[in-house]
Amino acid sequence: MQASNQKEYLLGANEAELERLRFQHWVWKKITNNFFDRIGIEQGWKCLDVGSGPGFTTMDLRDRIGPKGEVTALEPSQFYLNWLQQEAASRGWSNLHCIHGKAEDADIPVRSYDFVFARWVIDFVPDAEKFLKHLIAALRPGGVIAIQDYWYEGLSLYPRGTFFDRLPDIIRSYYRAGGGDPFMTGRIPGILRNYGVRVVDFTPNQLAGGPQSDVWEWVHRFFMGHLHLMAEKGVVSKGEVERILADWNTQRKNPDAIYFSPVVVDIAGTLDKSPKSSKNKTS
Repeated sequence: MQASNQKEYLLGANEAELERLRFQHWVWKKITNNFFDRIGIEQGWKCLDVGSGPGFTTMDLRDRIGPKGEVTALEPSQFYLNWLQQEAASRGWSNLHCIHGKAEDADIPVRSYDFVFARWVIDFVPDAEKFLKHLIAALRPGGVIAIQDYWYEGLSLYPRGTFFDRLPDIIRSYYRAGGGDPFMTGRIPGILRNYGVRVVDFTPNQLAGGPQSDVWEWVHRFFMGHLHLMAEKGVVSKGEVERILADWNTQRKNPDAIYFSPVVVDIAGTLDKSPKSSKNKTS
């Protein structure tokens, strides 16, 4: 999980969070790669990775489009962009570029990209239609926009019947407290169609595993930072956080326990080569 504005990065932009994001990328890499395979990203494409963070997906895209393509990371954290630029230089990549800013107000070239991607960003955005409008404006006719984000259902822990069962409602409140929408993925297809984008993929994904699994470790690292921040923001009391963590740590010792992730939805659409007038016009 990450927000789209540097000062709203929920765990900050620092070395520790960079490593957490690296592990998060690894856990969800197969899901994202399958999405990219279905889209059919080709050598030579020009790509934009929105809210890229340290750029782990940006670098995956660079591997796919090769030396004749181009990939740009759009990111509000200069710390992460600096790290990505150093990585690109160490690999001798001259076709990986960076834009410092947010999608809503960054200077993004219009009608320039074959592929625009945003993962774990739009659920945090207060004005999702404005966000998508700017990204659609960056697409070439026939280009693909892809969103990967939560439909915040599914999060649960077996065995049931502990205080942990309250956690989904608490996290949904956390999203809303920052102006986000934990169910934004349900709205996206309608918005895309209104702007001349034909939806070609809508695929839900969920991971699950026991205490020794990567998905369990992923959410453990998230909880260790975010739950206390939720308490600081008044979304949950410190006492409730302690009860949740007590339940979680008890189940970490239970070999039969299973953690179920929230649903992550893949959404992809293709920009009409002859977009209609009226609302489909972008500015």
